[in-house]
Amino acid sequence: MRKCALGIVGLALALVVPSSALAQDVLTEPPLVPIPQDMTYEEYQDMNRRIAVGLTRSAIPLPGMMHFYAGEPTTGKWLLGAGLAGVAAIVAGAALWENGDFPDTDFDVFVLNAGDQDRERRYEKIPISLEGEMPEYRLRELQRDGGAGGPLVALGVLTIAGSMIYDFLHGIQVIETKRDRVRFKYGKRLKLQAGARMGAPNVVLSCAF
Repeated sequence: MRKCALGIVGLALALVVPSSALAQDVLTEPPLVPIPQDMTYEEYQDMNRRIAVGLTRSAIPLPGMMHFYAGEPTTGKWLLGAGLAGVAAIVAGAALWENGDFPDTDFDVFVLNAGDQDRERRYEKIPISLEGEMPEYRLRELQRDGGAGGPLVALGVLTIAGSMIYDFLHGIQVIETKRDRVRFKYGKRLKLQAGARMGAPNVVLSCAF
């Protein structure tokens, strides 16, 4: 169960680790271009947000990093809090894990290190053959159910994984939506003008604000 939990956490972390190519894109500064007089600083930030930068910031293994970059601090704080709550649940579950009981069985049980909480092992004695009056058994180890720790660990893993996946997918959508909204607003002011110079037609792109 513990190996499975670690595997799920590792998979969730892998979703937010950027590649080297994306990390290199962070060093590329956007060019300096004329800015409309009525464009706000927030709109300018939204227009220049890049998914590659968000992915690089998500290299920090904490939920909410993508939303913080996207300009959504409230959502980022909620995701960060959910991730920390998931970590707390895993820690609490791990502390309670060894207090679980062995499951019941209809077979006879062979016990090693009886009474030792850490070293006690129990095995089912499963009959496989009968020679005369002496049966032969196959031993199958019984695993503790984890007690209250098992559900806590599972809940913590699901909380962390869900927070990271939501931060990753929804964060990208927020960045794209904000960027498209600003570009659409000011892009409508662009005018294409056809003209003729030196006898050859050409197209001139002008912007009126």
